[in-house]
Amino acid sequence: MAGFSSPPQNPVPQNDSIHAQFMQRERAWLRVYIGAAPGVGKTWQMLHDANLLREQGMDVVIGFVETYGRHDTDAQLRDLEVVPRRRVDYRNVILEEMDVDAVIRRRPQVCLVDELAHTNVPGSRNHRRDQDVLDLLDAGIHVMTAVNIQHLETLNDAVTRSAGTKVRETVPDSFLKRADEVINVDVSVEELRTRLRQGKVYPPEKIEQALANFFRKGNLSTLRELALRTVAEEVALKAARYREHEGLEKPSIPERVMVCMSPRPGTERLLRTGARISGRLASDFYAVYVESSNLEPGRISPEDHARLTESLKLAQDLGARVVKLKSNRIADALIDFAKREGITHVVFGQSARTRWQILIHGSVLNRFLDEVRDATVQVIPLGKKQDSGGN
Repeated sequence: MAGFSSPPQNPVPQNDSIHAQFMQRERAWLRVYIGAAPGVGKTWQMLHDANLLREQGMDVVIGFVETYGRHDTDAQLRDLEVVPRRRVDYRNVILEEMDVDAVIRRRPQVCLVDELAHTNVPGSRNHRRDQDVLDLLDAGIHVMTAVNIQHLETLNDAVTRSAGTKVRETVPDSFLKRADEVINVDVSVEELRTRLRQGKVYPPEKIEQALANFFRKGNLSTLRELALRTVAEEVALKAARYREHEGLEKPSIPERVMVCMSPRPGTERLLRTGARISGRLASDFYAVYVESSNLEPGRISPEDHARLTESLKLAQDLGARVVKLKSNRIADALIDFAKREGITHVVFGQSARTRWQILIHGSVLNRFLDEVRDATVQVIPLGKKQDSGGN
């Protein structure tokens, strides 16, 4: 994470209020710093706030922070205590990971954990670093952590289309829902590109390539918009939960989102779209799969079974309520569920089919549109696949 010589442009809440929140909370507090891209100043801001908390008497340690040798960020380390990392010999290479057990034994009030979207070395306590953070929270330790917007699972498709690169390491959006506070660390596109040119983000040999690829103006603008929108949605969601908890006014018609799953390629796109809609509406989110006779265990193809298993896991990671219905009449099952649960938004996938195939097999989508008139339906094109009776 690159450092910089001045604080980020957007103000963050005063740390005396954060201190009060930390001291008064019954459960551990999670604060997430989000940025549009490397170099916006997430790590700098997190360290800056940690030092203010320490000055106010809180016991703060660093579980894992990577400054990449940037002088301004290094300066923010000051005299914060660093819990020694765990050194792991993996394929004859020594790698360093956060020592979760050591942090828990140390039992600080607050722990800083950078680079949230990180896959741990095989054999670690957890597969991913966000799972390490959840363990710290379960141990009663407040956590401040940082992540770039492109690492959120539901935004994976949008980032791939914008940047032209696939993000391999992602954080489930359910993690963000656990956060008590989400801070958008924001700078303008031109300021970020200037920092890159000045060597504050990547080494000199990588600057030109970065400017021509990930740090293109159009891509950074898209990522910045995604970051701003995501934080706004989280604020709206938490406000809705607060109103519900306090018994304040509620929407007259509660919003409910349903994603119609199948073993087809591309189902992950449907799930991410549904999760984004659910986030904007602060609504319930259902991932519904209809198991017909030809998709039962023992009859479904190994390829489809593996794909379906991955989709069901992703649905859970995204915070969906996974619902499996057993029926050979797929359209009827989906229609009945939508009416029974009061579904207001539906996400369908549609593969390319000939008019003859539709006449012979019928169209689940057309049936649904005829029967469920009050729901908003979004149809997302999927890859070609032989019709197997899926949704």
